[in-house]
This record gives sequence, structure tokens and C-alpha cells, in this order.
Amino acid sequence: MAIKALTISDHEEIILALQDEIRRSPEARYDHRLHGLSCREVARRLGDAPRSVQNWVHRFDQHGFAGLADGERQGRPSRLTSKQREQVEEALRRSPSHYGLPAQLWDGPLLSSFLKRQLRVTLQVRQCQRLFRRLGFRLRTPRPEVGQAEPAAQAAVKKTPGAGRRSGG
Repeated sequence: MAIKALTISDHEEIILALQDEIRRSPEARYDHRLHGLSCREVARRLGDAPRSVQNWVHRFDQHGFAGLADGERQGRPSRLTSKQREQVEEALRRSPSHYGLPAQLWDGPLLSSFLKRQLRVTLQVRQCQRLFRRLGFRLRTPRPEVGQAEPAAQAAVKKTPGAGRRSGG
């Protein structure tokens, strides 16, 4: 597929403006070296797609230097509707056991399973962990059962000897 050469309207004025910009910015000297190359060659040298370079040229032609500035990006749309997000927030305020799940605290895998089963939405574990933070929750780890055990059971799993006791002899 051949990519046709692009032309910029008012190219003489643009060349003068580009030369001024290059003189003003030391980083722009490299950009000046790209002058006169095809979009495909510029893309190869910069590691971008030829279509991206074509878009840059068109944006520059229409809006000048302002057209080359990065705008706000919205990112990928959420898979959850606002109503579903409210349902998730309500669920996270309750125990997983309230929904018949075999756990006391929410975690990424459990939330992923819940979303798939209850809302028919597939989110990976990592996405669910991000969702916790976005909704203002934090992941907690369950307390080991030994914390509520008898003192003798606690001492059996304790890594350091108790106060006043010394190991060895």
C-alpha cells in the first residue's frame, strides 16, 4: 500500500514558523532533521505508525502548533454502568457471605466472581483491585485464626519467645 505525500497549505509561512520554533527549542533540532522525509520514514525513525504521522500533519495543517499538543484522553469506557457501580459499592459495604459467597472479606478474585455471577460483567482480578481503590475501599487481609486462639496455641506458632524467656541454655 503506497502512502501518498501530504502537503501543507501556506507551507512557506509554516516553514518560517517551524524554523523559529526550532531555534527556540534545543530539543526541536532533532525534529528539524526529519524535515523532508515521508510519513513512513518519519514513523519508522520515531517508532510510530505512519497513520499517526499523517494525523499529526493534518492536525498541524488545521491548527498549527496547537494541533500538535496532546489533548485530554478519556481512556477506555467503563464496563460497569453507574447503576452497576452503585450495586458494587453496596455489595462491598456488606460481607461476601451476605451474597452466599464463602468468605468474610472481599478480595480481587471474589469480586471478579461476584461481578460475573451477579451482574454478568467480566473484570479480571487486577481490574477488580483497581475498582476497590476507585470506590474508596481498601483491600484487607483476614486476621489469622491464631489471634483468637488460646495462649498455648498462640505460643506454638509464635516466632519469638515470650517476654522473660530465653531460648537455648
